[in-house]
Amino acid sequence: MGRIMAVCVSEKRGTQKKNIQEAELIEDFGIAGDAHAGKWHRQVSLLSYEKIEAFKDRGAEVTDGAFGENLVVSGFDFKTIPVGTKFQCNDVILELTQIGKQCHHGCEIFQKMGDCIMPREGVFTKVIHGGKIKVGDELVMIG
Repeated sequence: MGRIMAVCVSEKRGTQKKNIQEAELIEDFGIAGDAHAGKWHRQVSLLSYEKIEAFKDRGAEVTDGAFGENLVVSGFDFKTIPVGTKFQCNDVILELTQIGKQCHHGCEIFQKMGDCIMPREGVFTKVIHGGKIKVGDELVMIG
């Protein structure tokens, strides 16, 4: 079981996401108002709260959404969970579609730290069933 620690969106691609505390997730589209929403396999990105905190312990000054993640979630090591796994939060059902991604080394975090955790720790999901998610909500693995 996990807990939603941040819900982040950005209006334009290539800009840092901001924690908006709660959002509407739209079936087979993503988060309402997020630039990365659309009919593709990377509708909502998730990153482990614990991995972000460990990165901060190495001296990184990052805020929620700095890695481009939509949902910061405590309680899961996402990179160890197989593609196809489903998660539920309230009415929302997400299906894991991709683990990690290729990162452009020009990102601000990589420039400052010489490293970025999103390429190896971040995961992507599709919205199977829509609904609302807010900070503090429980996220469970359902299969």
